[in-house]
Amino acid sequence: MDFSSKLLENAVNEMAQFPGIGKRTALRLVLHLLKQPKSHTQKLSESLQQMRDEVIFCKNCHNISDKEICEICSNLNRNKELVCVVEDIRDVMAIENTSQYRGQYHVLGGKISPMDGIGPGELNISSLVDKVKSGTVKELVFALSSTMEGDTTNFFIFKQIEEFNITTTTIARGISVGDELEYADEVTLGRSIVNRIPFEASLKK
Repeated sequence: MDFSSKLLENAVNEMAQFPGIGKRTALRLVLHLLKQPKSHTQKLSESLQQMRDEVIFCKNCHNISDKEICEICSNLNRNKELVCVVEDIRDVMAIENTSQYRGQYHVLGGKISPMDGIGPGELNISSLVDKVKSGTVKELVFALSSTMEGDTTNFFIFKQIEEFNITTTTIARGISVGDELEYADEVTLGRSIVNRIPFEASLKK
């Protein structure tokens, strides 16, 4: 792809680093920005910089937040005894959009994947185990994607906490095997949360 401007080329190359954005799409986005008033581009730049500088992770659940404790964890109407274990922030958003879940979350920050060099130590698993040990959690809902890595992560956590008096469930398999939660429709995902099953039962399948 030939560029008449090095500045344009640099902007396209940076934009093309985003997931799912190829060079042609990046060029289209950059040219769109060039057509906008400078104030619009400035506002976009400032909002991205502010997000990068000021966004933090909730001390309780590791969800992205503007404060030390996120809005979900600080909401007194949420059930603190029910904790849904998810991979990342996109899964929290997907489940929240169903309006079927009123507990809290625990964001692992990924899944165990030896092929990618991701072990238990790279994830927020120890803080989850500590949460269970404290006795405040009565049920853990495993809501990782139904992939080999997701199932491996579920089983690893299950083995870490099975000695404690806690209920472990997993979302019903209304979600197709291999699917990521963020791509599931809200109705299917909502039903999977409501109709969750004991985790031990999922091991027998």
